[in-house]
Amino acid sequence: MTEIEIRISGSGGQGILLAGRILAEALTMEKLNVAQSQSYEPTSRGGLSRSDLVASTQTVDYPLASSLDYLVVLHKIATGASDPLLKESSFSLIDTSLADYYAVGKGKSLYLPIIETAKKMGNVRSTNMIALGALLELGDICEKQTILDAIKKVAPAKLVEPASESVMEGYRLAQNAEAPEQGSRVLERVPLASV
Repeated sequence: MTEIEIRISGSGGQGILLAGRILAEALTMEKLNVAQSQSYEPTSRGGLSRSDLVASTQTVDYPLASSLDYLVVLHKIATGASDPLLKESSFSLIDTSLADYYAVGKGKSLYLPIIETAKKMGNVRSTNMIALGALLELGDICEKQTILDAIKKVAPAKLVEPASESVMEGYRLAQNAEAPEQGSRVLERVPLASV
């Protein structure tokens, strides 16, 4: 592997930035060089929010995402915003609430009921951690224990247990995923080292 680029995108208030910080910590714990950046609109809730990570076994030459390997889309406001950065080998994980509204033009994609799963768990604010767990299961980006350890280091103490449970639920959701809706393609496991 030389480099991998990941973007988690959604709406302000969905915990996008926290998910990005946790994933950056996990990749750093796995001895990768990581540049993490974030962007959000001035409104604290409802505006476009995204967290980008560039991870490499080498020095990261450019800290901003420019050619995405992985994209997560959790809200309508984030649909289409990252499409210019996608390539044929990209993988997009999209919440099923967007299935009738948004289709990714490049790469492989999978719709999963991430927000619905968070609601069933009794906390829609866990959407970010469920998405993170599902992405890690599908992309094989880092070890499960590493992300759980990163949560302990980065998340506020009161969120460590619920965040860990939500990440594990995301892993289960991805493991039990049925075939995606028509027009989407299922990702075959892609180990980080082969990207």
